Amino acid sequence: MPRKLIVYIASSLDGFIAGPNDDLSFLSIVEKEGQDYGYSKFLDNVDTVILGRKTYDWVIKNAGELSYPNQKVFVITRNKKENYGKVEFYNQDLKELVENLKSTEGKDIFCDGGAEIVNYLLSNNLVDEHVISVIPTLLGQGVRLFQDKKLKHKLNLISTEQFDTGLVQLKYRIIQ
Repeated sequence: MPRKLIVYIASSLDGFIAGPNDDLSFLSIVEKEGQDYGYSKFLDNVDTVILGRKTYDWVIKNAGELSYPNQKVFVITRNKKENYGKVEFYNQDLKELVENLKSTEGKDIFCDGGAEIVNYLLSNNLVDEHVISVIPTLLGQGVRLFQDKKLKHKLNLISTEQFDTGLVQLKYRIIQ
């Protein structure tokens, strides 16, 4: 079975993945002890993570470390940085990287943001599925998940799941 690239991300109801100044505090609305909304199970089926440098910087600043224990991580950046452990700072052709990853054997590929990376991958028809956790709030402004108004993709709903915190998780497959 071919590897899929899956965007797994949280968004406000009005489509923002971060508030002004990359503020992610709205995510705390749905924090609940013992509830990870399927994230651990999802990670079990992933061996590669792609994320943007701004997302990486935010995670390191706020969490201290990445939470991908068994995955190879590609941080997409414009500047070359020193790789460490399973983290590679990648500043070459992202489309080529994803095509190469998809052509090799392995588990699925997880795109963890940010919006610039997601939109680039979508515009190059490299995303296979979306898992979007909708947080029950309206932010009104910030970083939009889908930024390119010219993007058009038909989607097939795989599943929905509702949680008692008000979070709704939507899973879609992109129809090529």
